[in-house]
Amino acid sequence: MSTIELKNLLIHKIALINDESLLNAIRTIIDAKTETTIYATSKEQKQKIKKGIQQIKGGEHFTNEQVESEINKWLEEK
Repeated sequence: MSTIELKNLLIHKIALINDESLLNAIRTIIDAKTETTIYATSKEQKQKIKKGIQQIKGGEHFTNEQVESEINKWLEEK
């Protein structure tokens, strides 16, 4: 079944549903998969993003494991 055929089948089946809670659940799933938020960034934010990308390329970053290790050290001190 092609994507278009599947979409048409789902549209037809959804049109037959009268259960509001089921329709809301379907809407929630669809919203979660189709939400696209466009963020407007200021000149300063763009500069900071660019600097961050340059730092990553230059090896100036921490891995998640390094950060978790540091947090654990801080928590053990208290």
